[in-house]
Amino acid sequence: MKRFLLSCTLLLVCAISFAQTGNRVMRAYVDNKQFFAPGVGNYVEFNFQFVGHSLNYKGIEGGLIGDMLVETSVRNEDSIVSAMAYRLAPPIMRDSIIEDFYDVQRYRLTPGEYQFNIKLTDLNSNNDPMTAVMPLKVEDLGDAVSISDIGVAEIATEGDPNSVFYKSGYNIIPRLSSYYPQELTAMPIYMEVYNSELLGDSTFMLEQSLINGMTGEMLEEFTQINTYKVDEVVPVFQKINLENVPTGTYVLSYSILNAGGIQLATQQYDFERTNEIQNNILAEEVMLDPSFQESIPEDSVLYYLEAHIPISTNAEIRGIVETLKSRDNEEARKHLQQFWQVTAALNPYEEWLAYKSQIRLVEKLYGNNFQEGFETDRGRVYLQYGAPTNIISREVSNMEYPYEIWQYNKIGRFSNKRFIFYNPDLVNKSYRLLHSDMIGELKNDAWPQELSKRNTRLGGVDNPNAHVIDKWGQNAQDDFRQY
Repeated sequence: MKRFLLSCTLLLVCAISFAQTGNRVMRAYVDNKQFFAPGVGNYVEFNFQFVGHSLNYKGIEGGLIGDMLVETSVRNEDSIVSAMAYRLAPPIMRDSIIEDFYDVQRYRLTPGEYQFNIKLTDLNSNNDPMTAVMPLKVEDLGDAVSISDIGVAEIATEGDPNSVFYKSGYNIIPRLSSYYPQELTAMPIYMEVYNSELLGDSTFMLEQSLINGMTGEMLEEFTQINTYKVDEVVPVFQKINLENVPTGTYVLSYSILNAGGIQLATQQYDFERTNEIQNNILAEEVMLDPSFQESIPEDSVLYYLEAHIPISTNAEIRGIVETLKSRDNEEARKHLQQFWQVTAALNPYEEWLAYKSQIRLVEKLYGNNFQEGFETDRGRVYLQYGAPTNIISREVSNMEYPYEIWQYNKIGRFSNKRFIFYNPDLVNKSYRLLHSDMIGELKNDAWPQELSKRNTRLGGVDNPNAHVIDKWGQNAQDDFRQY
C-alpha cells in the first residue's frame, strides 16, 4: 500500500521573524495515517504536534496558558468536502516547564485525490497565521484483505475510551518523527488488519521483517511470523527493540500471508537510526602508507577529507568534523587513510582512487562560486548513490524554474528512485534538491507548486488555486512521470 500524504513529517514554519513582532514564532508538525472502520468506511487520521516553547502564553493562576485557533479543510477539485474549526487550549504550563502537546483530527473520506488545507493561529500573538496546502490520496481499504498505515507511538498507555488518542485499549500519542537516535531503544507500533475473514480460514499469519534500506539486507533476528484470528478488524500492537539496530536507514515491513505462505498485502514504515559509538582516530596507531599519501596533495588534504561526508554515517561525520577543526594535515591524512582501511579493507587504495575521481568529477560538474562540488545537493547525491541512470534537464522554462530530474534504476534494494533539483536563484548552477521518493531524502509533495513560483502567485488556504491558470509544474510533472 502506498503512503499517501507525507512519508516524513511536514514542518510548518510561519515566515515572520522575532524582530518584526517580538513574539515567538509558532512551529507545528503534522502527518497522517489511513484507516478503515466497518460501517463507516475509509478515514484519515491527521496527527498534530505543537512545539510548546514556540507558542505565546498568558499568565493565569497556577501557570501559563496558550490559545490557538485550528482550521482545516479537505477539498477535491471542485469544492470543500469537509472542514473543521475550533479553539485549542494547550495544557497549562507550570514551573516553567513547557512541553510539546498533541492533537488529532479524523476525516471520513471516500477513495480519491484531495487537498488538505491547514491554518493555525496563535491567538496570543499578532503574527500571521501559519498555512499549508498538501495533496492527499485516499485508497480503498475495505474491498480486500489490507493493512492500515503503520503508526508509531511516542507514548502508549492503558486507554481511556473518552480520549481522542484511544485505539483498541490504548491511548497512543503519535510519534511524528521517523528519526530514532541512540537513546531511543524501542519503537511501539500500531496498525490494523482488515477483512481477514475473506481468507476462508480461522487464522492468518502476519510476517514482520526489518530491511536495511541501502543494502537490502534483511536483519534475520527481527524476522518473525505471528498468527491471529480472522476478523473484520484485527488490531496489532507491537514493540520493536532497537537496541541492536545499527546506524542506517531501514524499512519495517508487515505482510499478510495465507495458509500457503503467499503474501496478500504489505505495509511498510521507513525510518532512520543512529546507534553507534564514534570511533576516534588514534593518530599514534595509524602508519601512513607512502603510496596512499602521495595521491593526496598537501594543499588539498582537508578538502578531500571533507568530501567524504556524503558517504559517511552520522558518527563518521562527527569524527570528520572534529578532525577538520584541528586543521592538522597529518591527522587528516591518517583519518582519510583509516576511513578506507575500514570501509574497503580488501583494496583501500584502489577504492580511494575511484572515489577521488568522483570527487573531482562533481567539482567540475556542480561546483560554483559559493560551494564545492561535494557540498551541492547534486554533488552529494552523485557521490552517495553514484551516477543516475537517466537525467532530464530543463534549463529554460517560461513557467518553471530551471530543473533536473535524476532517475536511478536501482539504489540498494530500491528500484526506480527519482530526485528533482531546481535553481530558484537562476545563477551559479546552484541547483537544490526539491523532492525525492528515496527513503531518507527530502520529500515534498508540493514540489510542483514550488517549482512554478517563478511565474505563479499562489492563493491562500481558502482558495489555494486562486491565481493558477494552468496546473502547477505541468512540464516537470510530465517529465517526472516518464519513469
